[in-house]
Amino acid sequence: MPDSPLDEPQTEESRPRLRKHLIQPEALRLIPEALARKYTAIPLEVSGNVLHVAIANPADILALEALASQSQMHIVPEIASAEEIQEAIDFNYQSYEEIEEQISSISLPSETIEEQFRLDTVTDAPVARALTLIIDEAVKARASDIHLQPQEDKLQVRCRIDGTLHDMLALPMMTATPLISRIKILANMNIADHHRPQDGQFSVTTKGGQSIDIRVGTTATVYGEMAALRLLDKSRAIMTLSELGFLPECLGKYQEMLKVPYGMLLVSGPTGAGKTTTLYASVNCLDCTGRNIITIEDPVEYRFKNINQIQINPRAGLTFASGLRSILRLDPDVILVGEIRDAETARIAVQAALTGHLVLSSIHANDAVGVVFRLLDLGIEPFLVVSALIGVVAQRMTRRICPDCAQITEIPLVEQMAYSKEIGEERKEFILGSGCKSCSYTGYQGRTGIFEILQVSDEIRMKLLNGSTSAQLRTEAIKDGMMPLIKNGMLKVKANITTPAEVLRNAYSVDQ
Repeated sequence: MPDSPLDEPQTEESRPRLRKHLIQPEALRLIPEALARKYTAIPLEVSGNVLHVAIANPADILALEALASQSQMHIVPEIASAEEIQEAIDFNYQSYEEIEEQISSISLPSETIEEQFRLDTVTDAPVARALTLIIDEAVKARASDIHLQPQEDKLQVRCRIDGTLHDMLALPMMTATPLISRIKILANMNIADHHRPQDGQFSVTTKGGQSIDIRVGTTATVYGEMAALRLLDKSRAIMTLSELGFLPECLGKYQEMLKVPYGMLLVSGPTGAGKTTTLYASVNCLDCTGRNIITIEDPVEYRFKNINQIQINPRAGLTFASGLRSILRLDPDVILVGEIRDAETARIAVQAALTGHLVLSSIHANDAVGVVFRLLDLGIEPFLVVSALIGVVAQRMTRRICPDCAQITEIPLVEQMAYSKEIGEERKEFILGSGCKSCSYTGYQGRTGIFEILQVSDEIRMKLLNGSTSAQLRTEAIKDGMMPLIKNGMLKVKANITTPAEVLRNAYSVDQ
């Protein structure tokens, strides 16, 4: 071991790959985040009295001396790009301790001055800083939502990552009021009203420079007000149809339906199934120059060029139904309706589809055939449904296997049987994620869609007009080439994209 605190740096050829799950937590604890950012360096691993550090400029003697002084260890510098290091710093350093530090500086007031305390401190630095750090951590973790949920003795902060909620941290109950009040101030909500549900929105720029729109909803619970924050990354590009997870044969069928000049295309699925993303990708692939495309949404989540987007405003009398009626007077070619929620909206949308417009919308139903019967339940006559409807897409989101910890594992018998039933081959071992830091030890990272596409054929139309049941209509649709959701998902299992457990969790109830 050399007497100098420094060892020879590695060459360009031996540059380390900054795989996030390889960075040791004990190494991170030796170098504070502020120092790592100052010198664009991140500790990788500890080996005896040696600390391996990835650094953008290994010739910076002052930086290496500072790192050696801080860690009290010999430093082995390893070359990495500044971009790699910044990304690794953003991912690996968590600000939970700093959040707790900011929270600890909030003093608990006496009950007699609680209301004045709330009004005076919602913009105070500790509360504002703590909220900013919570949002930054959620963005780093790829969260789509943040939940602040008051419990009997604590404020639980949870994040939804890849569609599943995870506990982020627990804060003292005394922090609930100032944090919720801070959120209300930012979202232009009434901070004096603790009992009625409220909603609003605001924008922030994260430490990493991302511009995030945040939609807020609050309501009272038995332990106090809770808040849900939906994070929308404005810098994220709208996905294309090919990026959503369509299998090649399904993508071709859906693109053919989009080429029909008029009629109705519906996307169904539960909340969080990716319906809006599919609709946006569909509109984005249409000719925006030669066609007048108008959307009516609640809310408008992402902005498009050359597309006219309308935000509904019930207080001003602008609902889906009234807005859709006014759109028909604006010479549209394509109309996107955020959601068909009621009979009036459904009827106007069907009329628009029958009068020479391409109408795209989402609707809640369990599967593709269920959408047809949902329209009938809303009072649309069968002959209008078969005349207007081009096709239906039912979809779910399944989590992708984490590529950093994927390994071959034997799965339970029930999952083996489900896979064998759909694919027709016997398998015991599948690729599964074992859990690592990259995927927050869930075994999954990112999501992909599974789809069921019903194309309305002449046979389907005849059966619907003759009063066929849902089961009969589904049998005919599968005979015509519709791939059920569960089979679509199992084909993704075969391609090592997701797992049988994920497919069964999302699609089991549809086909059993």
